[in-house]
Amino acid sequence: MCEGDGEANIAYYCLHELHLTPSAFYALPRRERAFIIAAIDVRVEAEKKKQKEIERKQRRGRHH
Repeated sequence: MCEGDGEANIAYYCLHELHLTPSAFYALPRRERAFIIAAIDVRVEAEKKKQKEIERKQRRGRHH
């Protein structure tokens, strides 16, 4: 996710990936919102790690 307003990023992710409108997300109980945010954080970190691995393999491939 892009840097910037964290709440806006979460709302954007919920809308596009979970098909959950911002109003529906904010209507959830606090613990459910916290779980969704934590799950998004885990997924984003995994995607970043995967992207770095791809970039590393691409760089390694150019040197041979």
